[in-house]
Amino acid sequence: MLTLLNLLSAIALLIWGTHIVRTGILRVYGSQLRRVLSHNVGKRPMAFVAGIAVTALVQSSNATALLVTSFVGQGLMALTPALAIMLGADVGTALMARVLTFDLSWLSPLLIFLGVVFFLSRKQTRAGQLGRVGIGLGLMILALQLIVAAATPITEAKGIHVLFASLTGDLLLDAVVGALFALISYSSLAAVLLTATLTGSGVIGLPVAIGLVIGANIGSGILAFLNASMQSQAGRRVALGSLLYKLIGLVLVIPVLDPLVHWLDSLKWHPAELVIGFHLLYNTLRCLLMLPTLGLMARFCNWLLPDRPDMNAVAKARHLDPTALSTPSLALSNAVRETLRIGDLVDSMLGHLLDALRGSQPILAKDLRRIDDDIDALYTAVKLYLAQVQQEDLSETDSRRWAEIIEFSSNLERAGDLIERMLGKIQDEKTAQRHAFSDSGLEELTALHERLLGNLRLGLSVFFSADADAARQLLREKRRFRIQERRLTHLHVERLHKQVVKSLETSSLHLELIDDMKRLNSLFCASAYAVLGNHETGALLAEEGGE
Repeated sequence: MLTLLNLLSAIALLIWGTHIVRTGILRVYGSQLRRVLSHNVGKRPMAFVAGIAVTALVQSSNATALLVTSFVGQGLMALTPALAIMLGADVGTALMARVLTFDLSWLSPLLIFLGVVFFLSRKQTRAGQLGRVGIGLGLMILALQLIVAAATPITEAKGIHVLFASLTGDLLLDAVVGALFALISYSSLAAVLLTATLTGSGVIGLPVAIGLVIGANIGSGILAFLNASMQSQAGRRVALGSLLYKLIGLVLVIPVLDPLVHWLDSLKWHPAELVIGFHLLYNTLRCLLMLPTLGLMARFCNWLLPDRPDMNAVAKARHLDPTALSTPSLALSNAVRETLRIGDLVDSMLGHLLDALRGSQPILAKDLRRIDDDIDALYTAVKLYLAQVQQEDLSETDSRRWAEIIEFSSNLERAGDLIERMLGKIQDEKTAQRHAFSDSGLEELTALHERLLGNLRLGLSVFFSADADAARQLLREKRRFRIQERRLTHLHVERLHKQVVKSLETSSLHLELIDDMKRLNSLFCASAYAVLGNHETGALLAEEGGE
């Protein structure tokens, strides 16, 4: 029992080391890895190579699968290049299995020692996170040594020999057992290395080992599909296509199993080396053969998992990938993109406001409520998503960005509510009272609206880019807006003095709209303050005569 516990704990340590490496790499290079995956998709060979490189770096094909499925689910990547990346990920994990079988016993204590020193002394810096990666790599190498040590007495037990004697080379049965190994250990890498150990000890023969290795690959595909269960249909298609490719590999091996075993035996390598070598050869050849079929597989997956009709009219978040929460910088980038979607909806509402002012297009109340409900839903999603980000993992810069996103998304949500009320006022005045603005009044409101829309778009740009020059320009535009707003108010009062009938009839609404636009403008320009900071903002306002 103790021996079995030692083996299970060694496998758990290998999984934990893989998790630490993946987390550390994503925290340091997460944005760059996503850029590599999302940009190298124009050609299938480039996508294939990107999958190999990223998987070799993060030490896990499952981690690559999580990234790719989230990209496709968010509409940032098409299915065909995503499948190419997944094929590359299979080759990448086979390469790492080969590397980790080298004698690296001297490297484990060195990596753990240096990793702990850097991680504890510079935890929130890039060097600290690279120290975390070093700890993970050291633990992985140590775990592999422990797996071999723990498996040795197990392979000598008579009960184990009897148990594995039931595996007589039936490829399908062996594949099922191998898939169970991968599912239980939550790692195809651990399953393959354990199979190599059992083969090297003579517990199982090469035909059984081949079946277990193929099954371990299928098990990793099942894990990826289960992990994608919470994704949209688009994201699930990636995992489904990857799993189908692994099953096709099993079918292709069945006719050539006997000559393949005979050829491998003729190489006179150590049995464990043969297992690792077969794993690399099998994944490489299978994935290269499957590359020309990517388009066909994409169409087949689209047929198997068609898009579900969305009966709910409320907008759904596209960019709030839950798998990125462990990497704060990526999570914040996702929240920024979703906040920009809210800004686009506010922009759309401002367009409806202009149409209502001109009376050129009737706006239905239910359409306005739908857009505002979309804004509310996205704002709530952003807020809840950011609430899941671990505050202690945020650097000082990321903490400020976190607060900026919360504040600006809140401003946009308030702006949506305010625009909806403004449109309601205009419609009530034009339908119930049947009053219309004077030509001069309409021209003035239109000009003010044009400046307001420009400030919204500039504010979104400042929020996204954090450009100091653009932020200063936004504050100057805010001051110009205030000057224009005061001038238009005075012009309206002059028309009242001249007893212009239409101005008299719409005076209350006219002044309320100007005041509401002033409030909207303040909400849109708030992003400049976060970029410039209190000191520079105060200096600018003092120089220009205050707000």
